[in-house]
Amino acid sequence: MDSIALVCTASLLAGGIYWFVCMLGAAEQKGKRAVDLSGGSIDREQVQENYNEYWSFFRRPKEIEKAEKVPAFVDTFYNLVTDIYEWGWGQSFHFSPAIPGKSNLESTKIHEEMAVDLIGVKPGQKILDAGCGVGGPMRAIAAHSGCNVVGITINEYQVSRAKAHNKKAGLDKQCDVVCGNFLEMPFEDESFDGAYSIEATCHAPKLEDVYSEIFRVLKPGSLYVSYEWVTTELYRGEDPEHVDIIQGIERGDALPGLRSYSDIAETAKKVGFEVVKEKDLAKPPARPWWSRLKMGRLAYWRNHIVVMVLETLGVAPKGTIDVHEMLFKTADYLTRGGETGIFTPMHMILCRKPEKPQEA
Repeated sequence: MDSIALVCTASLLAGGIYWFVCMLGAAEQKGKRAVDLSGGSIDREQVQENYNEYWSFFRRPKEIEKAEKVPAFVDTFYNLVTDIYEWGWGQSFHFSPAIPGKSNLESTKIHEEMAVDLIGVKPGQKILDAGCGVGGPMRAIAAHSGCNVVGITINEYQVSRAKAHNKKAGLDKQCDVVCGNFLEMPFEDESFDGAYSIEATCHAPKLEDVYSEIFRVLKPGSLYVSYEWVTTELYRGEDPEHVDIIQGIERGDALPGLRSYSDIAETAKKVGFEVVKEKDLAKPPARPWWSRLKMGRLAYWRNHIVVMVLETLGVAPKGTIDVHEMLFKTADYLTRGGETGIFTPMHMILCRKPEKPQEA
């Protein structure tokens, strides 16, 4: 009898551990299991070193000012965080307003579909996703609009993840992904019928550079919409608390420097766009976008325990604990940014590339 009890207890314990590690804490739309966490394209033996190098970037302020250093810095960041994002958050690496009666996944999808609705494209047309990540928005937008979507991301690991997800969703004929820098895109002039960016251009050292590239590849008369990370009119640079919050967001999200909301339209006009509409989608009556972060604090702690167990056992590479802790702290800075109203991740700008003038 004792032997049977021992076997039953061991079985329950093993089953509990499997459930805790492999199932609990997975994102709403699973794309990654905890036991498969990696450092992206970084060799597992180099994850800790690369994490240390990432933080050293902020200890050398002059490096942040060098635009040529930023792409590699952003690429390292996404190698470190992509698996954790997919496991704990989902395949769409962005925020959305909370919608009463809708799940986080449903709210996210509605937010993504709105982007393609704004640019008014037709089924079969080709549109650009500038900074596509692992392609969560791309797949929602392709399915919703019937358009062909081409995404670009600087991270090779994200390309492979996006392609795998596209195929699994049956959208690989509609969606394509290329590895490249959206500051120097490998696309021909005037080759897209529309374009969008969802919380991606914040990684550009100069917004003018990425807007110029998007302007170049758009056909005349086409529309471009972007959801931008910015400081709002409530931000005060002389307030130490405000500065601490914004710098915390920058450090934890690989940002060379957050821009002010007032700079966005001015930059768009400078590169040749006509500004059609501009609005902070986070403002009331929109429900707080950061509520998901606050409600997820218990999940963050639970997931952190999982990460510590996996790294201790050698399943996850050394450095995974540090990366997850960084993201946990960043979630707090983002929440404070939302609660104080000094930061928004969804300042929407809708632009049009002018039609070519008629020849006399």
